[in-house]
Amino acid sequence: MTRSLSYRPRFTDKVMMITGAAQGIGLRSAERAASEGARLVLVDRADHIHTVADQLQQQGCEVLALQADLETWEGASDIMTQAKACFGRLDVLINNIGGTIWAKPYEHYQPEQIEKEVRRSLFPTLWCCRAVLPLMLVQQGGAIVNVSSVATRGVNRVPYAAAKGGVNALTVALAFEYAEYGIRVNATAPGGTEAPPRLTPRNNEVPTAQEQQWYQQLIDQTVQTSLMHRYGTLDEQAAAILFLASDDASYITGTILPVAGGDLG
Repeated sequence: MTRSLSYRPRFTDKVMMITGAAQGIGLRSAERAASEGARLVLVDRADHIHTVADQLQQQGCEVLALQADLETWEGASDIMTQAKACFGRLDVLINNIGGTIWAKPYEHYQPEQIEKEVRRSLFPTLWCCRAVLPLMLVQQGGAIVNVSSVATRGVNRVPYAAAKGGVNALTVALAFEYAEYGIRVNATAPGGTEAPPRLTPRNNEVPTAQEQQWYQQLIDQTVQTSLMHRYGTLDEQAAAILFLASDDASYITGTILPVAGGDLG
């Protein structure tokens, strides 16, 4: 006899914070989490985050939208304070902020560009993990999912690779340190992902012909390194993130999950 499986919303009544939620992987994760009953704290620097929140509220989701600069400790600390004031707890933190700002061989990066890359793709995760711990320690539980990258092995983005390597190390070390308190810490490592044009570009520079060529080298290497030889979709990335955030992954911590068509990074 075949037993039918009923749909089970995984986040009913859980409070979930998603950073970088105004577009891309963060937005799709928010949309899918809302459909599974989550109460959401959505954070972004862009004011478009309020439009996203309004759309989800119209669908019946309880949402708090916050604008913040999470490259600073003050920004990360403040959003945790506001989340606690609104919902009283925080069950899931998804650290999604980060992304390559420039693509070029390492010898062409200027010192200030290297620092900006690391600050953009490491510090928001570093600060938010530190800021959320007091809440989760009081609760004696929680799930943290960091969005890293398989680009820790790739061409034309060494500073970004270093930053995401830091995210990987942070994930594993934090999992070791806080497993006894019921706090799980994992990361996904996305590969190339198809997404709509960004609402807010990572830099406002018009790329030169040489810079366009360097970026194309990055794309070509990403596709070639993937066993499936294609980019992933936003839904494929969000599905992995929400799996690690859910109780379906209750016996998983300290894991970096590549979501890159077979590219292990």
